[in-house]
Amino acid sequence: MNQTKVMAVASGGGHWVQLMRMRPAFEDCRVVYVTTEPGYADTVGPGRFYVVMNASRWNKLRLVGLLIQVAWLLVKERPDVVISTGAAPGYFALRLAKLVGARTVWVDSIANAEEMSLAGRKIMRHVDLCLTQWEHLAAEDGPRYAGAVV
Repeated sequence: MNQTKVMAVASGGGHWVQLMRMRPAFEDCRVVYVTTEPGYADTVGPGRFYVVMNASRWNKLRLVGLLIQVAWLLVKERPDVVISTGAAPGYFALRLAKLVGARTVWVDSIANAEEMSLAGRKIMRHVDLCLTQWEHLAAEDGPRYAGAVV
């Protein structure tokens, strides 16, 4: 039986910390990690590790570069599942993942206690599963709550 290939994508900082706290869920999977911080390579152990450029909505040219990098990684790796805790790299990975037949999961940041993050609100209708880490933000037509990772 083939192992499920998971592409786990997150920006640096808290997004990465939350993604790393979900690692037990990936134990029986082949995992490809994608982030914006080269120094995180030591935190993932076995598995492939890629660094993409850091970009935000404030720099459109860098967003285009990031989009191209993420698209290339998806074509190269062909994951079965793409999961992200945010922000821009995860948004692009999830939006493009369907093109390679992957299932998609967004886990909104624990830092967004009052409302979904901007990326979470934008990606919510494009993913197979959208989760919030705050029970009061769960909604029938919005994110589901299944617990917090922090």
